[in-house]
Amino acid sequence: MEHATIDRPAGTAADWTISQRWNRYTAAEHAMWDHLFERQAKMLPGRVASEFLDGLDVLRMTKPGIPDFDELSERLMKATGWQVVAVPGLIPDDVFFDHLANRRFVSGNFIRTPEQLDYLQEPDIFHDVFGHVPLLANPIFADYMQAYGIGGQRAANGGVIEKLSRLYWYTVEFGLIRGSADDLKIYGAGIVSSYGESLFALDDPSPNRLGFEVRRLMRTKYRIDDYQQNYFVIDSFEDLLRQTLETDFGPIYAELADAPDIEIETILPTDKVYTNGTQAYARAKAAA
Repeated sequence: MEHATIDRPAGTAADWTISQRWNRYTAAEHAMWDHLFERQAKMLPGRVASEFLDGLDVLRMTKPGIPDFDELSERLMKATGWQVVAVPGLIPDDVFFDHLANRRFVSGNFIRTPEQLDYLQEPDIFHDVFGHVPLLANPIFADYMQAYGIGGQRAANGGVIEKLSRLYWYTVEFGLIRGSADDLKIYGAGIVSSYGESLFALDDPSPNRLGFEVRRLMRTKYRIDDYQQNYFVIDSFEDLLRQTLETDFGPIYAELADAPDIEIETILPTDKVYTNGTQAYARAKAAA
């Protein structure tokens, strides 16, 4: 989630958007997109939510390499009324929420270098577009993202963005979903755009995999520097949207105002546990 207090750079519009400048991408940058796309597209079937695979075709552009946002937005607009707009990097919360509330998804316009192939701290165009856009072609998830933006505007006015940002992190970025055979699938953009975490999130014994519950997520810390120690599992996108639309978040914010944060690796007696993780990966990294 974009989360920052920063000044608007020169050359940006009032809403912080910039020109993608598709014609300025180099052959090497287009080749990087193609490499990443091919690698993930081959690995994800059987591991990712079917809705993501259904939406993946929206990224198969008529031009090679990095998608042209004009063409991509035309396709998305026909599917769900969304569009993709370029921004210079991290943007303020109120701007981010306003874009989502108006069915605009913001994306950086740079792509990682070969040295950043498997990890970079600031999300690039591959994370933003490959990770997020296929599900925006799904009407249910598209409505969820808009509902989140509207909720974010309310949270910003109430000074409780941190709590709501955890919901975004553990769903939009790093969410799991129950498959048709009650197996687990990935759908969060931070997972599906990462080769390593696409494997880790489902296969590794280290992380906890727990049932989705709004209050639980809002109290739970997360990490931004490595693979997650917790993943939360939704039953369906329909249920995620229903809970978002039917929940009055005001009383939840008031209820959680004095509630202590839950440490990342903690499992509560009330949790629905899919996997009681060993946390071996995180502990080994901490000890290194």
